[in-house]
Amino acid sequence: MKILIAPNAFKGTIEADEAAEIIQQAILKTNQNARTEMLPIADGGDGTCYLLAKTLGLERIECWALDALGRPISGFYFLDRENKTVYLDVSTASGIKHLHNFEKSPFISSSYGTGELIVDALKQGVQHVVLGLGGSATIDLGLGILAALGFKFLDEKGRNIPIFSGNFFSKIRYIQRPITKSTLSFTCLCDVRNTFFGEKGAIPVFGPQKGLQKSEITEFEQSSKKVLELLCEKTGSVIQDQEGFGAAGGIAYGLSFFFPVEMKMGAKWFFEQVNLTEKLNWADCILTGEGQFDEQSAGGKGSYELLQLSKALNKKTILITSGNGAEGAGFEEVIRLPDLDFTQERYMIQAKENLEKAILEYAHLFSDV
Repeated sequence: MKILIAPNAFKGTIEADEAAEIIQQAILKTNQNARTEMLPIADGGDGTCYLLAKTLGLERIECWALDALGRPISGFYFLDRENKTVYLDVSTASGIKHLHNFEKSPFISSSYGTGELIVDALKQGVQHVVLGLGGSATIDLGLGILAALGFKFLDEKGRNIPIFSGNFFSKIRYIQRPITKSTLSFTCLCDVRNTFFGEKGAIPVFGPQKGLQKSEITEFEQSSKKVLELLCEKTGSVIQDQEGFGAAGGIAYGLSFFFPVEMKMGAKWFFEQVNLTEKLNWADCILTGEGQFDEQSAGGKGSYELLQLSKALNKKTILITSGNGAEGAGFEEVIRLPDLDFTQERYMIQAKENLEKAILEYAHLFSDV
């Protein structure tokens, strides 16, 4: 049996490439004759560009930057020198994974560190940025990135407002752009279709995850609308809110006022870059997975998009996940993982043990018989 092992990340516990290794080893323990190939997948979420660059064998550049609260952090990005392109995840420097719960605050956090990594890449001759939007800690409309690129945000007296200062949005009265015009362009990868504003926008939906209290939502929305008005006034253009602009706290929305920005649903774009269809044609069975398949998964998540391609090719597709959200989704089989107790210190170790155990228990699914 030829098995394509293509898991997404099991969010918060196991990265996609590590999950693929665990699954492969477990399968080979039960069926030494199985022919396996690993192709861990991503969908625009945390680590998408990391995984893609690793798959494509791109050059990794180490670089110090600031995290979402302004503390030094060791960052990195990946270069495609031939195409003058840098691949970078917002979560690398500006990720919510670097913050404790009590540190989360959209009124302070900034994407500035991501901008610092882009500035470093510009020294390498980069003209195009592929930006993975998943896992950000901010709702700053990309103003932090713009600040790192030389934009100034001024208060009512024309003074530059320090990045990472409290209530940054509400202090802005003027925007000053760099004298030198940039030729930089962006491709932004996302795994959600949320707009920035609205009932299902970035502020009410993702804000609470990033430290925004429900009582603060209206205030933050009003400050954001004033910033948008200033962006429109500065550029003389009106850019309508659209699907995907809610990802990573509106980074693509803010960048769109000054740079060419192309929005891409991460899963489909990722699949195209790694030539997934060729791998699917080779396989007899596809094994994918994610931490918890739920109602959001059908909105562009990797496992669901992979299922659609597999079904079109009449390939057997198996999902490994927790919970009952995958019932009726269309997978031939669902391997269910036990729920984790995240209050326990060894929950990440337990997650890996559970994954291996689940594959061993469902060994009959990978048998040649």
